[in-house]
Amino acid sequence: MIEPHAPVKPAAPQSPAEPCRAPLPVAAGTARLLVLVGVFVCAACGLVYELELVALASYLMGDSVTQASVVLSVMVFAMGLGSLAAKRLRARAAAGFGMVEAALALVGGCSAMALYAAFVWTGDWGGAWTDGPRYLLVGFSLAIGVLIGAEVPLLMVLIQRIRRQDPGGAVADLFAADYVGALVGGLAFPFLLLPRLGQLTGALLTGGVNAVAGGALVLGLFRRDLCRRCRWLLLVANVTAIGLLATAWAHVGDFERAARHAMFGAHVRVAQRTGTHEVVLTQGRGGTVDLYLDGRLRVRGADEPRYHRSLVGPAMDGGPHARVLVLGGGDGLAVHEVLRHPGVRHVDVVDPDPGLVRLARRDPGLAELNGRSLSDPRVHVTTGDVFRRVREAAPSRPYDVVVCDLPDPVRTDSAKLYSQEFYGLVGRVLGERGRVVVHTGRSALPTVAATLRSAGLRVVAYRGAGNARYALAGWRRPVAPPGARLPEPAPGRAPSTLVHPRYGEQAP
Repeated sequence: MIEPHAPVKPAAPQSPAEPCRAPLPVAAGTARLLVLVGVFVCAACGLVYELELVALASYLMGDSVTQASVVLSVMVFAMGLGSLAAKRLRARAAAGFGMVEAALALVGGCSAMALYAAFVWTGDWGGAWTDGPRYLLVGFSLAIGVLIGAEVPLLMVLIQRIRRQDPGGAVADLFAADYVGALVGGLAFPFLLLPRLGQLTGALLTGGVNAVAGGALVLGLFRRDLCRRCRWLLLVANVTAIGLLATAWAHVGDFERAARHAMFGAHVRVAQRTGTHEVVLTQGRGGTVDLYLDGRLRVRGADEPRYHRSLVGPAMDGGPHARVLVLGGGDGLAVHEVLRHPGVRHVDVVDPDPGLVRLARRDPGLAELNGRSLSDPRVHVTTGDVFRRVREAAPSRPYDVVVCDLPDPVRTDSAKLYSQEFYGLVGRVLGERGRVVVHTGRSALPTVAATLRSAGLRVVAYRGAGNARYALAGWRRPVAPPGARLPEPAPGRAPSTLVHPRYGEQAP
């Protein structure tokens, strides 16, 4: 009698992500730790790429809120696309992860240089390419987001390849390493990479670290999972990425000089990154000095006397002016015009950028242009946050004149210095017959006037040299220069506040 065989238990189906289980070169615990370290490094690099795009786009195009919203929203959306695309790579997770990291290192590392080049050499093309740098920003955000999004699904396969564990626990471990790496990258960018290396070199270094970490993890830990051809392809891809990044690093100085030449002409005398601004001084053949802050013309030497005379003169001539407060003005030019008026006994200057103040004192061309005003014994310079300094000022020692020589309010980081709250603080330190003058620009004049009124001040608007627009305000109605007064801005304009800046809105 033939006894029936016991049914054979079917073999567990092999995961498509694991066609084979070659032994690892290290113990499972060590291998798992190395994968988590790789997650940490790659997450730090990924966040640096995001912050670098936001910072550079804000510097080149202004309005940091808009640039951050565009970069982060596009990148998060692209990460979802990358996660879906990574499903097709699970069967070759090690090779897929290695290629993703090589591509991410090259794209992320070179993104700042490419975006800067597009802004410098194509930003004035006009036509269909008017917003070309912005399109490129979106393209880089999309590409980097897709590559970052592909990382976690592939890393999930790799960590399970080492040792099977509960999926929830594996995800928790991966995300913990990922979030801690993002924290380190987020802190390293503003406190280390940006001030020490700058945006271009910092991005290139990050790309190099990314390529080394990804390549070392795959070729070192999972090399036995790769066929010979895959190992060579990954090696070539990583060496190529690192080589290109190193070549760009070696020529970044020449690249920056060529970009400055294209933007500012051949006569760049000083180009430096201070704590707050990218400062460029140019000097033409006639000896005139032009000052650029963050790529924007701040002072044209040939027109400087007329501009600051229009800004300072009406406020100084409208009453007593023994005590003067200059907000901004770290270049010393507004102070120079203030000191031209007899009877000035004390001038306080508050500027956010100590580097600009040092340059205004030490650079021969700029010091000559400002008449070495910052070295005058009547002048006292303080650097730091302008809003906070005005808030801390003592109302018991009011000023006769307050000159707001500040960046344009359309820049998000400057909008608080044109807010109802700020003008309320300025009003606290303004004397009973005091005047405050603000350079508004044409489009922002209605909102600046409405905001000054909301702080209780009486306002007149006037036109200055070069058709510039100014608002002159005080507790008493000030007097505009003869023949320069502008019609009252239309009523009904809402004031700008700290929580609702309105300078991006068009005047009605």
